[in-house]
Amino acid sequence: MTHNALLSELHSLRDQVTGVMESAVATVDGLLVVADTDGARPEVVSALAAATLGLGKRTGHEVGMGELREVVIRCRGGYIVVYAVGQVALLAVLADEGLDVTRLHIESRPAVERLGALLTREHSTN
Repeated sequence: MTHNALLSELHSLRDQVTGVMESAVATVDGLLVVADTDGARPEVVSALAAATLGLGKRTGHEVGMGELREVVIRCRGGYIVVYAVGQVALLAVLADEGLDVTRLHIESRPAVERLGALLTREHSTN
């Protein structure tokens, strides 16, 4: 049940934000939880997103800017955005050049909260 609810959140994000192509939820140590992907290798995206998240957290801490919210990477072909989902997970979003970045940030914040609640619920029942 939780797997379907998590996947539903990823589908919803793709449907609500122009430019979002693929996404995945993973643990902070890079283990894939669920993915909405067509072309990307979700296990690789999860591992690299975890490394990105860790580096972003460390950098934010080192410069005294507080808890990390997201890391945005812009490439020639689009964006990779990694959001912290509490202390235990992450959301990685792959998007094309047409990404509405502002809309993504607006829609992702409540999505991250819901993902965190679903993952917490799943963890507490295991």
